[in-house]
Amino acid sequence: MAGLAENAEGQRFATAEAGRHTLSLGQQSAGPVARVTGVTQRYGETVALTGVNLELPSSSVIGLIGPDGVGKSTLLALIAGVRKIQQETVEVLGGDMARSSHRTAVCPRIAYMPQGLGKNLYPTLSVFENIDFFGRLFGQSQKERAWRIEELLASTGLAPFAGRPAGKLSGGMKQKLGLCCSLMHDPDLLILDEPTTG
Repeated sequence: MAGLAENAEGQRFATAEAGRHTLSLGQQSAGPVARVTGVTQRYGETVALTGVNLELPSSSVIGLIGPDGVGKSTLLALIAGVRKIQQETVEVLGGDMARSSHRTAVCPRIAYMPQGLGKNLYPTLSVFENIDFFGRLFGQSQKERAWRIEELLASTGLAPFAGRPAGKLSGGMKQKLGLCCSLMHDPDLLILDEPTTG
């Protein structure tokens, strides 16, 4: 049965059963950070999503839970702007993701860590170099990159491995490094697909 539940701290979260397609999560204070309206997505003959409607409130932590193969990764990729929208509307950070001008404007404000260990990493670069690369991508100064990298490495326990190539890390360490790279530019929207793998 679909609905909203509340935990002991008064935080609201969504509950849903397979086959339900409409969720409105949490209390909205500044409008939704993302709104999906009637989205249908196919891969050849395979239908990944059918008529999905979803609103994600700003300033919230939200989990999307469901069985394998129901389209969670497809939905996250659409919201992140890395998949082409086939049918209906995906609005993120105040605009339509089908418009290339909006995607260009908001993609620097979005961090997306795709499903799979280390998919957003460069295996021959060290832990430090991977994070530094993402900081350079977003135009951060050397000074800003240095303190952000130090902070991220300390908070994830990766500081002792700063010189190790990403390809030589364990699965869990790759996930931590992927998260560091995603957080490097302090995004407005952070999308993590299966972040606890490994």
